[in-house]
Amino acid sequence: MKRIFLIAAMLTPGLVFSQSGGYSLTIKLNKAKTPAKAYIIKSWGWTNQRVLDSAVFHNGSFRFSGQLDEPSLVHVLIDHGRQGSTTWEKTADAIDLYLEKGNITVTGANTIKDATVKGGPVNSDYRRYKQTVLAHMERTVRTIDSAYRAAPDPKRMDSLIQQFQMASAVTDSLKYVFIRQNPASYISLATLIEVAGKDVDVPVIEPVFKTLSPALRSTPAGKKFAEELYGQGLLSYGAPAPDFTQNDVNGKPVKLSDFRGKYVLLDFWASWCGPCRAENPNLVEAYHAFADKNFTILGVSLDQPGKKAAWLEAIEKDGLPWTQVSDLQGWNNAASRLYMVRAIPQNFLIGPDGKILGKNLRGKALQDKLKVLLK
Repeated sequence: MKRIFLIAAMLTPGLVFSQSGGYSLTIKLNKAKTPAKAYIIKSWGWTNQRVLDSAVFHNGSFRFSGQLDEPSLVHVLIDHGRQGSTTWEKTADAIDLYLEKGNITVTGANTIKDATVKGGPVNSDYRRYKQTVLAHMERTVRTIDSAYRAAPDPKRMDSLIQQFQMASAVTDSLKYVFIRQNPASYISLATLIEVAGKDVDVPVIEPVFKTLSPALRSTPAGKKFAEELYGQGLLSYGAPAPDFTQNDVNGKPVKLSDFRGKYVLLDFWASWCGPCRAENPNLVEAYHAFADKNFTILGVSLDQPGKKAAWLEAIEKDGLPWTQVSDLQGWNNAASRLYMVRAIPQNFLIGPDGKILGKNLRGKALQDKLKVLLK
């Protein structure tokens, strides 16, 4: 996550990027009781969560030290007597901060979640980022949570979801403002990587990446992101969609290029894939809404050898009227390997000129995109 305005960092980018070296983290909780233990946790609450280090309470403080190549966002969690308490939960006594070169101090009374973090330029930026960018979303989430707890009526969910979506849009805008105003802050790079997501919209993200300082782009994280940004090759936004040929349900060869001149959603799925089947009604709705506006879908099934009957049954049961192809080789499907598909459902929206316009457009997002393109 990230931070805002730091004129000094903008003028002296080296201040932020000489970050390889040692760090010292001291946590002082003046009124905390023993026994207590502190954990440094990476990716807290996610499936790849891991404990990086731990320390016991001694002489009124916890102390950590170590080496790092660049700043790293972590959570520090305090276990007040519940041994091994590193499970994510709302009531956990935890705070997020950046490990960065130099001395970092966290000072509080008996809990860390209300403590004050003081460190180098990265934590300074991060603190300001939370105040100027994330605060609006945090207030909205608290309001929505309180409203639903007070009156847990499922009929109110649409309204609450709309509030959340509006707050998300505002927060996303603020993130881009922060990046523009802080081109030399490490937090700007972390923010850009976050908003870029897994499927990078290169025409949107690349110009923003270029506004970051050369020193920032030369960090390990900057170089890795540049590889992802510029290394998408055949599958980048605006690139020609790789052509392929596979047989349809009747054994007739079908080429992707046969659909040139139309907007085509290339949809990778399988009869055995629950999320794919759950998404199919959205595709059916989109197909019927835009089929008369130069739009179609080409389904590519990752069904396995000997499972053609299951593939055909799923097509009929889900009412999929568009062209379906497969080589019935499961994850070795030639088209899916060409498009580097590692999880399904996955789709690519291709324009009449055969170029990639979008990726992984699901639910409402697909129709929203088509409304813009086919208005």
